[in-house]
Amino acid sequence: MKYLLDTCAFLWVSQQPKMLSVAAKAAINDQTSELFVSDVSLWEITLKHSTGKLPLPKAPRLWIPEKIAFHQFKPLPVNHECLYLSGELPRVHADPFDRLIAAHAIAEGMTLLSPDTPLSDLGASRIW
Repeated sequence: MKYLLDTCAFLWVSQQPKMLSVAAKAAINDQTSELFVSDVSLWEITLKHSTGKLPLPKAPRLWIPEKIAFHQFKPLPVNHECLYLSGELPRVHADPFDRLIAAHAIAEGMTLLSPDTPLSDLGASRIW
């Protein structure tokens, strides 16, 4: 199964694993799971860190690649399809990061690991 970690799921795996749900932990620990982190999450983390809203032990350009490598997550580059799709999804959720994450999961046929219920309202397959 292919899973796309929402930004908060990536942060929690890396810093606060107790915040993960039982289902998320099971998916992450399943040896057959393919786990991805979207470029959207890198952008969101970097912007929030730069405004002081997200403290990290190192600069994002150092910390994020270390965590992706440590957890053996696969990077998922943003593509035109997910950008277009993010604007075509139902207008039930306005956050641009969430819309892009949901569109990325839909476009790539992945299930999101996220506690964010509105992502399901956008049409993304989601477990938590």
